[in-house]
Amino acid sequence: MNLELGGKKVLITGGSKGIGLACAKVFLMEGASVAIVSRSNENLANAEDFLDKFGKVRSFCFDLISPGDAKKMVTTIKDDMGGIDILVNSAGAAKQAPVGELKMDSWQKAMDAKYFTYMFAIQAVLPLMREQKAGNIVNIIGTGGKFPFPFHIPGGAANAALMLTTSGLAGVSGDLNIRINGVNPGYIKTERLKHILDAKSRDTGINANDLEQKITSDISLGRMGEAEDVANLVAFLASPKSSYITGSNIPIDGGLSLAI
Repeated sequence: MNLELGGKKVLITGGSKGIGLACAKVFLMEGASVAIVSRSNENLANAEDFLDKFGKVRSFCFDLISPGDAKKMVTTIKDDMGGIDILVNSAGAAKQAPVGELKMDSWQKAMDAKYFTYMFAIQAVLPLMREQKAGNIVNIIGTGGKFPFPFHIPGGAANAALMLTTSGLAGVSGDLNIRINGVNPGYIKTERLKHILDAKSRDTGINANDLEQKITSDISLGRMGEAEDVANLVAFLASPKSSYITGSNIPIDGGLSLAI
């Protein structure tokens, strides 16, 4: 399917690895201009090498835990690309740990790592999109915001806040032709999956390999997801093909969390 993304200017936070990197690949293949952001120059260099076969990517190093860096990021990338049509938020992830391992500051760190990195980027880009009277934001969140996992409660709380914010901001942005949606991945085969399985293993006492097999058997489609599965959905939501979808938080977990 031609998603009509050719020439669109896309900013992807957390774009140097995992789901963010897969998103960069899909947008490049669709003919978009892509800028990726990471706080690691090494990860950016590795991402550039990987993405080179799909198109020319721009890369920028910013730490989005700072609102000042988020503003600087948007200004820098807007000037470099001549605008920003689409923001994909994939930067930041809360540490996963059983409740017994949580410290007093675990809750603050979870919000800083996930909620505020997304919100700072959104707050920085929204004035530009309002001025353009057009824009598209896709937040990659996670099913932990809807279904509480014992080893992911602080991060799940951050995800829940992001889901509400996604829907709330969409409700006050539609009249300016700005669409905002969330995507909630389940178990996706990225580097982060190992951290998830390790945390769940410490919480349950079950071997990580056995946990992976058990989780896979609980998934309706019988497999864990690939990063590109999520990226394809993100690209669709960012495209004109989904022009009547906004304020939604869409699960993509192979049928693990079946619900009405």
